Amino acid sequence: MSGSNQLRQSVALKRRPDGEPRPDDFEIREDLIPEPAAGEVVTRTLWLSIDPYMRGRLREEQTYAAAIQIGEVMTGETVGEVIASADPRFAVGDVVSGARGWQTHSVSRGDNLLKIDRAAGAPLSAYLGVLGMPGATAYAGVTEIIKPQKGQTIVISAASGAVGSIAGQLAKRAGARVVGIAGGSEKCLWVQDGLGFDDCVDHRSLDLARELKQACPNGIDGYFENVGGAVQAAVFDQLNRHARVAMCGMVSQYNEAVFPPGPNLGFVVGKAVLIQGFIVSDRPARFTEWRALAAPWVADGSLIYREDIIEGLDQAPDALAGILGGRNFGKMLVRVGHDQA
Repeated sequence: MSGSNQLRQSVALKRRPDGEPRPDDFEIREDLIPEPAAGEVVTRTLWLSIDPYMRGRLREEQTYAAAIQIGEVMTGETVGEVIASADPRFAVGDVVSGARGWQTHSVSRGDNLLKIDRAAGAPLSAYLGVLGMPGATAYAGVTEIIKPQKGQTIVISAASGAVGSIAGQLAKRAGARVVGIAGGSEKCLWVQDGLGFDDCVDHRSLDLARELKQACPNGIDGYFENVGGAVQAAVFDQLNRHARVAMCGMVSQYNEAVFPPGPNLGFVVGKAVLIQGFIVSDRPARFTEWRALAAPWVADGSLIYREDIIEGLDQAPDALAGILGGRNFGKMLVRVGHDQA
């Protein structure tokens, strides 16, 4: 790539969104693709992951993820092809995950990259979804916190999403009765017929609490939280004694300027409920463990996943607005470049 005058495109934050992010909150910039310094690798982005946590990065105050500054390139996990390398561990043509940024080309430290084995047979996009952070998140929350047992009732919110769909399947493998909560009849039908959940409740129902109680006549022993708000309130009312709650996300409030007040948690004492928040990036070993466990399931088709693919880097802001508004169906991805292998 030496002496190259090729340009890269990047999506930078133009202003902080007021509510739902809009395309004009961002701007597209062009600059020359940099040369890698010692220990660095340049990748051509193939796939960009769009995830709900990104909304927190757009706030002025820092959440658990560092805030993006005005004028800074948006960050996000990618899968890309190595086009230049100053790290002996990576060669031109290798495909890697770990490079970050809403951009067509990224410069990354080799220490931050993981080489993808094409021979494993999984689609490259899967390493941002079922075999990536969402899958590892589901695995950590289910196995470390919810710990489903045979015959127990486990409820999964955002059940058709990238994390919820995997969490529910893992609970089913453990022998639990699994009830999903999703938005709309089409998603609920897929959760039941496609993923094999025992039931699914539409959170748009006129009486969510009543329908959830009908789906969970013996109460709820475990809850995988992705949504918050009215969904959380309906679930919390039906938690059994010694229930476990894995707090993964609260997407219903991410666009709010001020987060709404939480519920009264007196029941947690009386019912001895465990409520635990977690962030999978705090558990790097779980990524490798999950990928080794799940890759054969993906290969033999026994672990079901769905992708919602948007074409073109310039569509990333729309994709983010879509996932925050529940308009995605499955793992949200932007195809930035095409795999030429």
